[in-house]
Amino acid sequence: MADDPPLTPPDTPAPEDTVAWESRTAQRAGLLTVSAGVLTILGSVVSGLANSGRPRAEDRILTVIDTLERAASGRPVPPGHLAAVTEYVGTHTLPFIIGALLMGLGTLLTFVPLAYLYRATRARTRVPRIGIITAAVGAVAFGIGQTVTFIAYYLGARDFANGSDRTNSAAADALSNSGVTAGQPIAQVGQLALALAFALVGLHAMRAGLLTRFMGFLGMIVGGTLILPLDQFGIIRSFWLVAIGMLILGRLRGGRPPAWERGEAVPWPTQQEVREQREAARRERDGEPAAAGADGDQSDGATRGGQQLPRARAPQPRRPDPAGDRRAAAKRKRKRRS
Repeated sequence: MADDPPLTPPDTPAPEDTVAWESRTAQRAGLLTVSAGVLTILGSVVSGLANSGRPRAEDRILTVIDTLERAASGRPVPPGHLAAVTEYVGTHTLPFIIGALLMGLGTLLTFVPLAYLYRATRARTRVPRIGIITAAVGAVAFGIGQTVTFIAYYLGARDFANGSDRTNSAAADALSNSGVTAGQPIAQVGQLALALAFALVGLHAMRAGLLTRFMGFLGMIVGGTLILPLDQFGIIRSFWLVAIGMLILGRLRGGRPPAWERGEAVPWPTQQEVREQREAARRERDGEPAAAGADGDQSDGATRGGQQLPRARAPQPRRPDPAGDRRAAAKRKRKRRS
């Protein structure tokens, strides 16, 4: 209808201008997006390797009898599990800090693919402006807050390892320093904002035809894993970032969706349209005629509820009946005489 709002914002550029801008910036955006995924998974690997040697909890379990026997014999009670882990981290701070820096840098670079997809989507269809705001706030706050929290945690563990008190309470105090207290709320706010950005940008980019349904839904899943502890090592997020980077560079297997080349939205067909296309292809392959109502000249029947009603059959000619005709003529003659 003429009064319906336009599908694109008023400042939408021409399709050729959109394609030209995306071509100019694709190389840099694609490489930074791939780097974000690689840095995220690399930071997880470094942190995982550093954690591989931490003491196990079962090695630090003492029963009441064992504790009493040690006290009676004058032997010291060994530190608890928290103290042992904190001491281990405090004596191996370098790999932990390197892993935190890599993951923080990868999180900061996450803004690049989200901003690129937002810009490309907004050039083709409507998308809430909150998407780019949450992407910027989330990438910066989560990246910096998480890095500050981790580094403060590791430095607190180092101070504990260099101290003389080896109790669990001293370890808890060392790990709850001012840096951890300041970084955690910033990281939590950024985590929520980044999750919302992944969901919004992934959904609208998929609706515009820039992402396949798989990549669009996977982007929304990545947003969900930032809130739910389902991807603590960032494997799903890293895969999505690397795949988006290859898509931007035009090197993804299977090519890019048509919306990238046309510079305008090319929505994916609905399930009903897919079934109709498959049925039409099957009829064409089998040499069957097109279904009634498929084209404008195939059916001139009425419609009800948007569906074509079957065409009414023409009445068949009546078979001649000479005996019946004679009886009808005799009946008409009797009426005239009376």
